[in-house]
Amino acid sequence: MAALAALAVGIAIVALAHCSVAGSTADAAAKGPVTYVFGDSMSEVGNNNYFQLSLAKANYPWYGIDYPKGVATGRFTNGRTIGDYMDAKFGIPSPPPFLSLSMANDGDFLTGVNFASGGAGILNETGVYFVEYFSFDQQISCFESVKKAMIAKIGKEAAEETVKAAMFQIGLGSNDYINNFLQPFMADGTTYTHDQFIRLLVSTLDRQLKRLYGLGARKVAFNGLPPLGCIPAQRVKSATGECLDHVNSYAVQFNAAAKKLLDGMNARLPGAQMGLADCYSVVMELIQHPQKHGFTTSDTSCCGVDTKVGGLCLPDSTPCRDRKAYVFWDAYHTSDAANRVIADRLWDDMTSASAPAPRSGAPGPAAAPASSPSRA
Repeated sequence: MAALAALAVGIAIVALAHCSVAGSTADAAAKGPVTYVFGDSMSEVGNNNYFQLSLAKANYPWYGIDYPKGVATGRFTNGRTIGDYMDAKFGIPSPPPFLSLSMANDGDFLTGVNFASGGAGILNETGVYFVEYFSFDQQISCFESVKKAMIAKIGKEAAEETVKAAMFQIGLGSNDYINNFLQPFMADGTTYTHDQFIRLLVSTLDRQLKRLYGLGARKVAFNGLPPLGCIPAQRVKSATGECLDHVNSYAVQFNAAAKKLLDGMNARLPGAQMGLADCYSVVMELIQHPQKHGFTTSDTSCCGVDTKVGGLCLPDSTPCRDRKAYVFWDAYHTSDAANRVIADRLWDDMTSASAPAPRSGAPGPAAAPASSPSRA
């Protein structure tokens, strides 16, 4: 929690600085906090659309049915991602997909970029059967090319300043289990025990985060794994349709190891502010108590594709009538309505972690009215 609080304070300072400091080259290049997004299909906004051979795409109906104009953008949900809703809270547009930008002629990369790619994992071997996609290592290489373009555009000093002040959002690890360790045809599940697999994941993530740090990343929010054993694609493997406890246990163990890694980096790397977002508790709350949050169904997908190969909401599937009533859109991904609630909870956790505790015996400060950026 301390790491998350420090990260939240850092983000708040960045946002205020960008709003109040005028005239610098870096500020002229970016209004509002700059955000770089790394991840898998939960964070993707369209990179895989540009891969001709990719088998991990969502650029067709019924994806995007609740996105503005009903457009399928490549987001693996019926509307917005969790990241889209978080960006709205920061008052910034969602960063564009990396492959939509021109490093030579386009200045849009100065305000943030989304490198996320469906199928990606921490390990390079994760997702290989999706043919074309960006692994995490490749996403970092893409960021490296963006930084070089920034230096050419605004100069080295301004580029370094922008990157060190930027927010790095990382959401990876789910595919390392769902599409790797838990798949009988993938070697990692038979080569390693789970303890060995976690050590492999953490040692790889350690190298990758250090590489990002070397490129200037200081403020990093790493999304912990959700209860993977409760997604519809895993529930159907249970004779009773219940959550798979052993898969959930894997997620809990990974999250603990990831938090330990991030805390260690904060202690060892000057200026590092890396925190773990507790996605597990937030998503489990929706699954166990859907009615409390306005949902009726949390154990199956809106598209009814839990048992279909791929588990995606293909054009020949039939979405549910009330899409706001379902926590899950397809067999793997949460719905637009769930993403809004998850973003609200993560935002509340982050901002409450950064709020100073009142002095002993003194009344707490009155709550200041918060701005309400549009989430339409």
